[in-house]
Amino acid sequence: MKLRAHSWVGAALAVAITAFAGEQVAAQTSMPSTLRHGSGYLDNPAASALPHMAFQATYSGFWVNLDRTVLTDAAGNATGYGPGMDQFFGDASLSLGLFDRAEIGASVLSLNDDAAGGNLFGFYGRLQLLRPADQGLGLAVGARYATSPSYAGSEPNRLAYPDGRFTGSIYGSPETNLSFYVVGTSFLRGFEVDWFPQNDITLSGGWGTGMFQDGGHSSNTFYRDVDTGGLFGAASWNIKLAETSGLQIITEWNGFEANLGAQVDMGGVRIGAHMLDAFSPDDRSIYRSRKLGLLASVGMCGGGLCKPEFIDRPEPEVIQLPAPAPDTVVVTREVAPTPPSGNAASMCLATGQDVRVLLTAQGDTLVGEDRVSIRTLRPGVVFAGTYADGRDWYTNDSDIRFEERNYSKSGNTVSLQCANIMRVGEHMGVPLFANRSAERPFETIYVPVRPGAWQAYQTLRGTRGQ
Repeated sequence: MKLRAHSWVGAALAVAITAFAGEQVAAQTSMPSTLRHGSGYLDNPAASALPHMAFQATYSGFWVNLDRTVLTDAAGNATGYGPGMDQFFGDASLSLGLFDRAEIGASVLSLNDDAAGGNLFGFYGRLQLLRPADQGLGLAVGARYATSPSYAGSEPNRLAYPDGRFTGSIYGSPETNLSFYVVGTSFLRGFEVDWFPQNDITLSGGWGTGMFQDGGHSSNTFYRDVDTGGLFGAASWNIKLAETSGLQIITEWNGFEANLGAQVDMGGVRIGAHMLDAFSPDDRSIYRSRKLGLLASVGMCGGGLCKPEFIDRPEPEVIQLPAPAPDTVVVTREVAPTPPSGNAASMCLATGQDVRVLLTAQGDTLVGEDRVSIRTLRPGVVFAGTYADGRDWYTNDSDIRFEERNYSKSGNTVSLQCANIMRVGEHMGVPLFANRSAERPFETIYVPVRPGAWQAYQTLRGTRGQ
């Protein structure tokens, strides 16, 4: 499409609307920005959604530079030349995340007069059916809709610009206005070595109708050469560059062609470059030629920019013992007392990791080589993790709101084995855990009260959605 002087104003307004953003919830690695359909890859969707009430505005486009084509008759004799093309096609989109489960949005695909195909608009939505709390598999369904150009009988094509050649009468009624799809995405921690920064990997595969598969069922070889039946796949490698910046490297097969791209996320502002149809064998048409493009995107979360997120890593075990006393005592002869005895045990911390301690017959807990009681060290001894003890909501027996359910205290504190539980979220800065064998929605969650002590909270039936 051609975005003329009046159209870039509309794109700027779309970016300005992102100032109205909501709460950010980060549970998985941040996905790249698609060219015109919200979060995902380049053309392909992913089983992801923006955080609740987060806005994302994107402007993208690509250049086409084609030489004139040779026209031939039925006998193969040259009869003249067809027109070449040297043009930039651009589009803009605005997306909204809802309830950390859904994403909806609209696109301005083309702004032209009727003789040039008219104005084209797109609308899209996606719903996560399965969302991993950390690593794991996500599953989503979604749909995309695009309006038709003003040319009689023509349909929207995958490059989102008016093309009078792409008509149902010639190409077997492609029916590309409405496209449905289902997609699965694996969210994985990348390799971890000392000399390389934190990184995550996503792998996606899916199937779709409409624009994901139609347009290649007859002699429409200029649109594509193969019929994959609507299958598509993609991958991204997300690398943490700094605390608020990251690099995303993208590759995909959209059912028609292979695309490559990279995006740099600088604290919520993304700049990207991509190559569409990167491995095209020749330049027969705009649909079968390499096209260099650029992308700019802004995400707003909770009144500020959406910083890139990565999959949580387990925190290392840290025990901080008190600093030595400032006074110096000279001992000419010292007889070390016999250290107290106790039984070895594991104490599960709020980090999800065990620390080895000794338990005496009197119920005291001993730590360190000298087997010192933690009662004599408090408050100097600090175990890793964040705990609920002393917080108002815990002391006042307030309910916990988690994944659209209310939970209340149940029974006394208990001891848990870290191997039997997994972190599923947090409440007011304190992590929440559930049994590894439990399935969502959880009936019971556990809150770390202090090292080794856990408080169970059980769901209040009939409160879902309140």
